[in-house]
Amino acid sequence: MPLVPAPLQQASGTLSVEEFYGLREVPPETEWFANIDNPNTRRAYRNDILDFMTFTGLTGSEQLRSVVRTHVIAWREHLVQRQCSRATIRRKMAALSSLYGYLAENNSILLSPVDGVKRPKAESEEGKTPALSDNDARALLAAPKRETLQGKRDYAILSTLLYHALRRDELCRLTLMDIQERRGVKHFRVHGKGSRIRYIPIHTETIEAISDYLNSASHSNDPEGALFRPLRNNRTKTLEKALSADAVWRIVRKYAGTAKIPLSARVAPHALRATAATNALEHQVDIAKVQQFLGHANISTTRIYDRREMRPADSPVWSIKY
Repeated sequence: MPLVPAPLQQASGTLSVEEFYGLREVPPETEWFANIDNPNTRRAYRNDILDFMTFTGLTGSEQLRSVVRTHVIAWREHLVQRQCSRATIRRKMAALSSLYGYLAENNSILLSPVDGVKRPKAESEEGKTPALSDNDARALLAAPKRETLQGKRDYAILSTLLYHALRRDELCRLTLMDIQERRGVKHFRVHGKGSRIRYIPIHTETIEAISDYLNSASHSNDPEGALFRPLRNNRTKTLEKALSADAVWRIVRKYAGTAKIPLSARVAPHALRATAATNALEHQVDIAKVQQFLGHANISTTRIYDRREMRPADSPVWSIKY
């Protein structure tokens, strides 16, 4: 996909006459791409559309309007031959569907060529992300050495993930100002997907963990700064920025190994989100409330974490007698 034109990148100021008329000439495909807020979604959709254009031999965004359903079906079969997973194929086709839905809505095309093209079924209602047992969750929280600043920070991170089910990007975006009091209870103000903001009450253990971390850190008086920060930076020496998503991933993997959690190689930040959601559902929290807790736009996504029907103790096998 072409890059967003300069007029669309302007954050302030006044458009010149040339820029004003230039915006009227922006192709609808570029307009769709520029309107995607989330940078991760933007990157994924861009790669997926480029993948489709490479397969079909298209060299310009305007040519996308010449695509018909057979092109989409051929691409789907090509993805199968490449041995892409069903989830990957569904995601790629969702990107294409989003683009063509926008073009049809704008009357740039008559009908979306993706409509009516069958997509692979979801691989499992359960999802592939593992949820930790209660014992494993406790072992993970006990793994950091909390006498050191690093241990205090990492314990606060693990506590935030396990009790509040944040995505790692959401955790990285937290600032000190995002710890807010509402009705006498401290909450996280979480900046979620699609620019949606939700408020989550902070667990008492997490409040204590964050307080202990900030008392030892040097940025407790920087309300607009990142809550969780690196302790060293050998490349730029800058410590005022937020901890990266990759760093959070490494922290979780490190302590999963320290705690000797089974299948620790599969334990990543999203597993802690799955653990919190599964635990809440198993303790009879209404699934609609868990949906709000997780920041899901659709409750069907939340159901992936509902594993109550899979508990061995509840199986009919134990009631069978011969």
